Amino acid sequence: MKLNVVIKTIVILILVSFTTTSEPPLDTPPLHQDFVYLKELMPNLRSDLRYFGSNNFVGQRIEGYNAPKIILSKEAAEALQKVQEELERIGFGLLIYDAYRPQQAVDFFIGWSQDDSDTLMKEEFYPNIDKKDLFKEGYISKQSGHSRGSTVDLTIVSLKTRHILNMGSPYDLFDEKSNIDYPHITKNQHALRLLLKRRMEKHGFKSYEKEWWHFTLINEPFPDTYFNFPIE
Repeated sequence: MKLNVVIKTIVILILVSFTTTSEPPLDTPPLHQDFVYLKELMPNLRSDLRYFGSNNFVGQRIEGYNAPKIILSKEAAEALQKVQEELERIGFGLLIYDAYRPQQAVDFFIGWSQDDSDTLMKEEFYPNIDKKDLFKEGYISKQSGHSRGSTVDLTIVSLKTRHILNMGSPYDLFDEKSNIDYPHITKNQHALRLLLKRRMEKHGFKSYEKEWWHFTLINEPFPDTYFNFPIE
């Protein structure tokens, strides 16, 4: 009799666990199968995650950036690792500014753009353009490629000095100076932009002509999906 009671108790507990455990929400990060934390794949990778802090065109931490972590699709991360390894052989490495970006962050940008009174960071990030025109000019999008998980913003650093190389314009400067082929920079700055562009293209990324730092994996695994799980 005691054995039967124990068996019945175990069965009840199993049934309860199945009925009380709900399915995870759709925006739960699928890191176990589709995405990776980039620092786990490349521990020595450097980063300056602007949207987790206030040094960005909004001037505050962006919604959805709950931790200073870099997330990418496995495919994009593995391709980026090849770029890093190739640069390391000539004394350089990558520094990441942004990678996966949840849709809630993009929605936050949209709300910010509609507040005409908030121009706190205009002088530094968009001195020659009205903030309401940032979408029209292609600097911000209502659906960002970053939210698909295979787009990354990055630059090159020296492994010896640890200095960020001078690309002729700072990251997230929304201006024609940030065009890859902007002519009014030094030959060395132009060569560095081309170095980054060619190394990224060699390993399957495509560039964005208006932003020398912006690259998307050509064969991205989620070309039509805009994820919204927070970075944490």
